[in-house]
Amino acid sequence: MPYTNVAFNPQFWKTLVQKTKFTTEDIPDLTGKVAIVTGANSGLGYATTVALASHGAHVFLACRSKDKALEAIERAKVEIRGSSRAASFPTTTTTTASNTTTSATSSPTGKGPTEAAIAAAKYLKDKDGNAVEPKLEFLQLDLNDMNSCSRAAKEFLEKGLALHILINNGGIMTSPFALSADGIEQQFAVNHMGHFVFTMGLLDRIIASQPSRIVMLSSIGHEHTPKHGIDFETLNDRSASNPASRYGRSKLANILFGKALARRLAKERVWVNMPHPGFVYTELARNNKDSMGVVAAGVYDLAGRMCASKPEVGALNQLWLATSEEVVERDLRGLYFVPVGNELRPNAHALDEELQEKLWAYSENLMREKVKEA
Repeated sequence: MPYTNVAFNPQFWKTLVQKTKFTTEDIPDLTGKVAIVTGANSGLGYATTVALASHGAHVFLACRSKDKALEAIERAKVEIRGSSRAASFPTTTTTTASNTTTSATSSPTGKGPTEAAIAAAKYLKDKDGNAVEPKLEFLQLDLNDMNSCSRAAKEFLEKGLALHILINNGGIMTSPFALSADGIEQQFAVNHMGHFVFTMGLLDRIIASQPSRIVMLSSIGHEHTPKHGIDFETLNDRSASNPASRYGRSKLANILFGKALARRLAKERVWVNMPHPGFVYTELARNNKDSMGVVAAGVYDLAGRMCASKPEVGALNQLWLATSEEVVERDLRGLYFVPVGNELRPNAHALDEELQEKLWAYSENLMREKVKEA
């Protein structure tokens, strides 16, 4: 039965009521660090990008749509740079015949400084203390196409930069059955295979840049999978799964891949971990009406609006894994975490080392078959 692993796990329920131990204020100075965030133009990816860039990181937004990525970059600059001016604006006093009021000068957006702006005022400075632009760049990446993922990795490598943080955040959820550009069930292709090809293409650079981090965004949805977790023989069989179980299978693959990769990097200063972001209201649920029906999608939407976290909160778990010194101090590797920074045992399929290695071999073989010059 799906979700029994968490439903009867008091450790999981305890995390829902405990005080958050990490906020963006706890992110260290990332000046000189280079990061890539996939799916960075909206939702969790955008929130993660803003947090990293405002603390000094050079962030590449790895996205399919150039227009959306460039719009996100401009939006992030306003959030980081524009409002940061308000963080250091003096207060002004206005006297009228009836009263005297004191207030902070408003930011260019008409709002007070954001958390990102306050961080930027502290970290985005040159050696003389002058404010500098956040470093944000677009990287073309279509996770639905393995050759695009390979090209994206090569394009980044050609820049000659180090890579300290890779956050595999992008993905799709509960979409109607479809095949990817490579003829693979689409949720599995986008959420796992695209990231597998992209990560493997960047791995040597990540190792050379150590200490470094790889964050594989998973989900509590990995608890809901087809009977055998991943049945490679029926991967493209529409009748053997449904939209929710196909999503669960892809999120299980993220954990399996992360554990297998962490095992291979055990002697390196490269920390690989897999977070669940919590219940977050983002565009990820845009396919629910087509896959779940109007009523179920409506219930999910209502619950999301009433109960779900904002992306800025949902991003904290992956930001903690990407930046917190606690990860290094405790040598946390190949583990699954629920918000924020709480290790939790994933379901039995995720702990199956034989299945981890079977997925690795399957993914490698598929990459060799589909990617030109891989």
